[in-house]
Amino acid sequence: MSSRHALPPLNCLSAFEAAARLGGITRASAELALTQSAVSRRIQRLEEDLGQPLFERRLSGLRLTPAGERYYRVVRQVLLDLGDISAELRHRPDEKLLTLASTPTIASFWLARQLPDFQRRYPDISIRMLIVENPARLIPGEFDLGIYYHLPGEVDPDWLIAEPIFDVERVAALCSPAYLQREGAIASVEEMLARHVLLVVEDHFNDWLTWRNWYEALGGQWREPARTLSANSYQLLMNATLAGQGISLGWTRLLEHELNDGQLVKALDEEIDSSGRLSLLTPEGRRDSGAAALFRQWLLGRST
Repeated sequence: MSSRHALPPLNCLSAFEAAARLGGITRASAELALTQSAVSRRIQRLEEDLGQPLFERRLSGLRLTPAGERYYRVVRQVLLDLGDISAELRHRPDEKLLTLASTPTIASFWLARQLPDFQRRYPDISIRMLIVENPARLIPGEFDLGIYYHLPGEVDPDWLIAEPIFDVERVAALCSPAYLQREGAIASVEEMLARHVLLVVEDHFNDWLTWRNWYEALGGQWREPARTLSANSYQLLMNATLAGQGISLGWTRLLEHELNDGQLVKALDEEIDSSGRLSLLTPEGRRDSGAAALFRQWLLGRST
């Protein structure tokens, strides 16, 4: 192959793709388990090889140049196809393997309750769970399908295609019966803010659904709650809610089992429509395996 048509090193392409997808060197270095300087050197080497910049360096971070945008679309698809065929060849002895990516909360509170029905219907399919809290940190080729909350343009990367699992979802203030028995019934949202413990999640969910969002959607004038318990894990806070430690915002379809079982109750009757939807995520350009196709048909056919 002539030098004119020589391909850049794969490690340079993967560094460029990760930085473009995640929007910066720091996140790319964390995903690739490399130092920031190593990622920067690989991108610089790629730019030197191509003879033009792929990123604009700004104080706010990296931004793709027009050439970088074109190159990213091609590189992303090439790496996705390479990941697909590599996974297919690695798993050829066991083509009945399905890898599902999800968050700890969705996997433990919702998906684990749904999977027994799928396993009864398709007992020859093995399931592997990949737990990744933030869908932006998913790596193409490492999973078949993802199950995450999706808010268009704000939560998930643009290389994932989202299909809603539920037609409608509502968000309510939830607590355990033991909490209400101990603290007493709550007459209003204002009373809840004034004297109750609100559980606050500090992760990517917090970017698009907060207590303030919920309260203002009900027409109230927000003020800081008197007492809070915060954590960067929604799963931890839901367990704290079940243990009677306070009140959490919860998706009523996601937590349908706990509500029907009486483990959780609505602290107030007020609800709002969820702006995000629990969704089935597929990497763009991914061809479903037989197992993935069966799972998609089963899931979307039963959960609307």
